[in-house]
Amino acid sequence: MSSFHVLIAGGGIGGLCLAQGLRRRGISCAVYESAPGIVQAGYRLHMNAAGGGALRQCLPDDLYELYVQTSREKPRRECLVLLDHRARELGTRPHIGPANDPERPHTAVNRRTLRQIMSVGLEDVLHFGRTACGFEDDGQRVRLLFTDGSAASGDVLVAADGIRSAVRGQLLPHVATVDTGLRGVASRAPLTDELAAALPAELFDGFVTASGPDGVVFAYGAYQPRRPVAEAVAELAPGADIDPVEPYMMVNFGLPRGGPSAARIPELWSATPDQLHAAMRAAVTGWHPALVELVEHVDPDTLFRQSIRHLEPAEPWETSRVTLLGDAIHAMPPTFGAGANSALRDAAALANALQRAAEGESALPAAIAEYEADLRAEVFPVLRASADPRATSSDFLPDELPVAHPAAR
Repeated sequence: MSSFHVLIAGGGIGGLCLAQGLRRRGISCAVYESAPGIVQAGYRLHMNAAGGGALRQCLPDDLYELYVQTSREKPRRECLVLLDHRARELGTRPHIGPANDPERPHTAVNRRTLRQIMSVGLEDVLHFGRTACGFEDDGQRVRLLFTDGSAASGDVLVAADGIRSAVRGQLLPHVATVDTGLRGVASRAPLTDELAAALPAELFDGFVTASGPDGVVFAYGAYQPRRPVAEAVAELAPGADIDPVEPYMMVNFGLPRGGPSAARIPELWSATPDQLHAAMRAAVTGWHPALVELVEHVDPDTLFRQSIRHLEPAEPWETSRVTLLGDAIHAMPPTFGAGANSALRDAAALANALQRAAEGESALPAAIAEYEADLRAEVFPVLRASADPRATSSDFLPDELPVAHPAAR
């Protein structure tokens, strides 16, 4: 078995999954993450069989079981549900992706919990506070450069450092970042028994949006783990640094730039959490009482701002010792809930490709080239569909994308 070392720029969903997959295959790696730790960078993530299957391939069995047990319990329907502001159902759309596990389907996770799970066992290779700013590739070795003037050397460099990837900026400087103009606020509300009983049943289906007559859109997603997080961690990963998480409802507030409702929200980046919460309250004036009550229960300390941007699909590029995965190469709008799943898919595919190279089944450049061709074929159609202006409509489902049909009521 050949020996080589993989540098991973970015310790997000894709980078951590790749590191786990490489360690499982006996391939040396190191992960360099700019943040000081596993920070809160979002809340509920939709999971499908593509992402869940990648975790099965990459995680040790105990950590995969921990992912399953801390993921959301099966809803009555696993689909996108569109409501109006009075909570009347306008339509549904199946989630995309391959057929799901019929017994313990992949549903949704708490983002930070998943990242903490994927960090277990990587303590010796996961380096925080290291911000990548570029690379040097002499054709034999590659050096990852950091903003503090230091560098790390390896045989392969994987850019997993998100939509602002410094590595992609150097490797593929022509790839455009598109600002959709959509802005919003993400938040969550503790899902007490009393609140859950007051909410429409549709809010507990896979993923839900409600739109108002003035263009305001709210998105909802329940996180109700199959088993209490602390209890599952105590059994399957005792001593692991994984925070307990109580059930919650994710409540995301979205506004199109310059729309008629823009006056309801203060300047997004300078507003205080209380001002943003007040704007959310004002936005649901006249809405269904339960949707109004849900906004009232939002914890202002959980609010953070969002800008929706995506990358343009890149034209095929010349393969080198530097490659990319996840948002660093195909950041996409959340329309189909496919961003995290695609990053996980990439991680498993790349781990498999590098294993073939390590075992001598293919040369390293050929293995990377096969992975990149597969990425363009499998994920770029999802990127194009997610960025399509029609993607928010319930009747838009491109023929080239597989769908997982929702269960009957």
